[in-house]
Amino acid sequence: MFRYIITPLLFCCFISHAMADDILLQEDHPDRYVVVKGDTLWAISGKFLKDPWQWPKVWKMNKDEIKNPHRIYPGDVVVLDTSSGSPQLRLLHETVTLSPGAIEEPLEKQAIPVIMPSTIAPFLNQPLVIEKDELTTSPVILAGPDNRVAFVDGNKIYTSEIEQSEGYLWHIYRPGKVLVDPDSREALGIEATYLGDARITKYGDPTVGEIFRSKEEIFKDDKLIKMSDNLMTSFVPRAPETLVKGRIMTIYGGLAEAGNNTIVSINKGKKDGLEEGHVLSINRAGSFVNRNPKQKTTDERFPMKELRFTDTEPTEKAPGKEKIKESGTPDKTIKKDPTMVQLPSERIGLLMIFRTFDRVSYGLIMQATQPINVLDITQTP
Repeated sequence: MFRYIITPLLFCCFISHAMADDILLQEDHPDRYVVVKGDTLWAISGKFLKDPWQWPKVWKMNKDEIKNPHRIYPGDVVVLDTSSGSPQLRLLHETVTLSPGAIEEPLEKQAIPVIMPSTIAPFLNQPLVIEKDELTTSPVILAGPDNRVAFVDGNKIYTSEIEQSEGYLWHIYRPGKVLVDPDSREALGIEATYLGDARITKYGDPTVGEIFRSKEEIFKDDKLIKMSDNLMTSFVPRAPETLVKGRIMTIYGGLAEAGNNTIVSINKGKKDGLEEGHVLSINRAGSFVNRNPKQKTTDERFPMKELRFTDTEPTEKAPGKEKIKESGTPDKTIKKDPTMVQLPSERIGLLMIFRTFDRVSYGLIMQATQPINVLDITQTP
């Protein structure tokens, strides 16, 4: 079972003057905040910082502390002190005064998460992207004991050979669409459709297994992949240390547009330096404008919508009728015009990475000022 742990606050850390210039506090930030059940690190960060992903810079967290963060619990108090001229944050833990003769017993508390677990939990332990090599070497379901072709919870299955050293817990998946890099057009992996889980009951050729969880019907020729036991569930929201620039490839659920709390995939992964917890800005490419605009007449600036004759040649569709066009129709070749210049891109959202593969990552949109589209740019903020 996964535990969802949030990033720490380090006690009595000071922000240098140089750091203070970089860290922007919210104008209406509180002086102190009591952590309550249901809080997330991202929400608490946003109460103090304009850029919530800058927590590690505020607390001067090193790499070891980022990989193995402390925990924050309901009842803890985050305090902001600016009396010295430089912002200072510290964490006060909840204290309980016991009456005489009372016995102190440890309270069971769960550390608050970075983001709501229910939003990303199904994506943390399920196969999302299958590498080409994995696809060719994955065990496959061969049959059932009674020649059935569809399987559900509790059904026995026979698979191609699995070695005992490979483990006994396996995901069942079906290869989906190929993920193609929108820039290079290179295949980055195959998106997997998660079907369920199985445990191995007898190794050999064939191997015997039992399905103990099924999301939908499972069929002969569906494939298996070993459950991962080293998934990152404790991470700190932060910016990548290097410049990473990619694009949104897909929006989960086949949606045309994405907004807050929507899951998307991007065309960058571990090999590009991305890690769980990295935050990327989402940018929209700027439009094209004329670099040398000509002075327009009033009629050109405010074109009339009336139709006007351009010639009196008969047309094929309407013999004997004049060809007409609408005044003010835009030129469709404008982007090819060398006199045009593209305006700078603008930030329209923030994305937190929570699952990485070699060349693909999945992230949750944390902020969106307008609808997010496939091919929007993602980069180090």
